[in-house]
Amino acid sequence: MRRHFEDQIAECNSRLLHMGAVAQGMVAKSMQCLLERNAGGHEEVFRQEDKVNHLHIEIDERVISALALQHPVAADLRLLIMASKIAGELERVGDQAVNICESATSLLQHPPLKISTNVQSMADVAREMLRESLEAFHRRDAQLAQRVLSADDKVDAFKDEISLELGKHMMSDPNAVPSALPLILISRSLERIADHATNIAEEVIYATQGRDVRHHQEEKRREEAGEDESAP
Repeated sequence: MRRHFEDQIAECNSRLLHMGAVAQGMVAKSMQCLLERNAGGHEEVFRQEDKVNHLHIEIDERVISALALQHPVAADLRLLIMASKIAGELERVGDQAVNICESATSLLQHPPLKISTNVQSMADVAREMLRESLEAFHRRDAQLAQRVLSADDKVDAFKDEISLELGKHMMSDPNAVPSALPLILISRSLERIADHATNIAEEVIYATQGRDVRHHQEEKRREEAGEDESAP
């Protein structure tokens, strides 16, 4: 019975890693289409979204079945709950890849903006966070998961920089609005992808160490903001 249960968990983890690979591919393809200014790959992203959605349902069903038919101990219970939560995060990553494609479709109808904002650098950091969070899950590596949490500030800084520069650009040149707004939306989608990677990393830390680090990043930012406000 125990061996069967372990096989169930292993298969669930395998399907989850496959789902992660598909979600990562969606993000990569959506950014490739954007950077190459070619919407030809959007249909592939939309098709892959269906695959991600089906995997999400399948993984949740596997988790429910394991919980119903077995009596998992605390460590196993954490692993099953982690798998279900990570599947939800990956489904949302797929949604953001679709959002990037939709924003890019609007963007490609207008000439490119001559700005210094580097959306590609932001995407590179967000994609690496996603890759490392899934690697941390695969290896049950809390240290690597912690590194993902530390990288989240970089993505937030990119988003703020992009929003500021494009906001100024739209104020000085109203004709830039149709091109600038989709870029702002794309930066928000990339920020969400990084947030989902962070959430995956938090689940890994909880499952492997029993430490709940959710919201700690937000608390840290509030504390730092408070210190800044009190500075002379």
